[in-house]
Amino acid sequence: MGRIGFWEIVVIIGVFVVLFGAKKIPEIASALGKALKEFKKAGKDVEDDIKKSLDK
Repeated sequence: MGRIGFWEIVVIIGVFVVLFGAKKIPEIASALGKALKEFKKAGKDVEDDIKKSLDK
């Protein structure tokens, strides 16, 4: 398996527009961004906790 090419991305975006409609895409993107931010924050919190427990 290789990288995703330009046309594959175009097809994926087209499928999203057909499934959800153009008006819902910004809402979905915003929710996905917030979820990714929270996931990164949780990962950093876990990493910090592990470092603290190793320093003791």
